[in-house]
Amino acid sequence: MGSDSDLPVMAGAAQALETLGIGFEIRIVSAHRTPEAAADLARNAADRGFGVIIAGAGGAAHLAGVLASHTVLPVIGVPVTSRLSGLDSLLSTVQMPQGIPVACVAVDGAFNAGLLAAQILAVGDENLTRSIVLYKEKLFSSVVAKDEEIQKIGYSLYLDKKKQQ
Repeated sequence: MGSDSDLPVMAGAAQALETLGIGFEIRIVSAHRTPEAAADLARNAADRGFGVIIAGAGGAAHLAGVLASHTVLPVIGVPVTSRLSGLDSLLSTVQMPQGIPVACVAVDGAFNAGLLAAQILAVGDENLTRSIVLYKEKLFSSVVAKDEEIQKIGYSLYLDKKKQQ
């Protein structure tokens, strides 16, 4: 992440990776304040055994692009809410020049970035693929259970129950 202020958002990626049993490392490097550290991190990530880089930053949000320019690993950008409700971060993350691709999730969408990283890594890993399938089956079951409950008790009681939680 570009700053420690991004940690509350980026914790979502850590949560997703932990849920699926994937090891990770959290670093603070800035595309503008520590550009050499950012470049070194990206250049050495593959040799250190990493398969995907997730980069979260707000404002100018150049971190994902800088990292992508120094590695052949997939880079997933997480635009973090900033001065312009995250629109500035989103545009900075997705507007990459030809030859420097960066995948991008929604503003503050770090959990999905973690899941996307897991799905990329699962391409060659049957055990991880099974873990992701089980996770998605739990999502499905959760939605079905919520639908059954709202059908049973009605939307008013369901809303009241949600407010109490």
